Amino acid sequence: MHQQQLLQTIIDPDGKVFAGAAIAINPEKIMAARQNPQVAAMLSQAELRYADGIGVVMLMRRRLKQPVQRIPGCELWQSLMLRCADYQVPVYLVGGRAEVLVKTKALLLQQGVPVVGATDGYFDDETRLLADIRRSGAKVIPVAMGSPKQEQLIERLRQQLPDSFFMGVGGSFDVFTGQVKRAPALWCRLHLEWLYRLLSQPSRIGRQGRLLHYMWLAIRGKL
Repeated sequence: MHQQQLLQTIIDPDGKVFAGAAIAINPEKIMAARQNPQVAAMLSQAELRYADGIGVVMLMRRRLKQPVQRIPGCELWQSLMLRCADYQVPVYLVGGRAEVLVKTKALLLQQGVPVVGATDGYFDDETRLLADIRRSGAKVIPVAMGSPKQEQLIERLRQQLPDSFFMGVGGSFDVFTGQVKRAPALWCRLHLEWLYRLLSQPSRIGRQGRLLHYMWLAIRGKL
């Protein structure tokens, strides 16, 4: 599925919002699913899944013997927000640091996105969060809390809000507000975003180690 097809599925040409969840599939989540049955179940239960990670794209192309498009989660989220602006679909933001969330909300409002509420990722009362989302009337709820925490929260919230659309967006708020710089276009074209992030944030070395393990398993046909 291409990004535009995915966007039209989430909000159709009549402005109707898809009820369910979208989850980005990347090597890190696949490795987590191999070790944690709960993570595996969450990935399989999501109605919409898309390949965000060149390692996943390459594996799918090899298995399916057909083109597979990589859909970067941060790009999909920003495009979805603009589609919400076009159709005036109410949005509730969850996650991120308080100061980042304030900037994210302000920038989206400037773009015409009807942000009807927001709660940072450090809330301590999930019942209150649920009540606030319900009261806001939001139909699209991006959750930026990192994986698998965001997927776990989405799984709980969607049981109470079955008519809404949820999307785990990781660090998209940080990228959107300029707190984290995305890899330059050349690095993206060469599929080296992971290396750029590692060089920019050496603390990611543990996460990138899982990527190397994934690649080794993929090469050996163990995935």
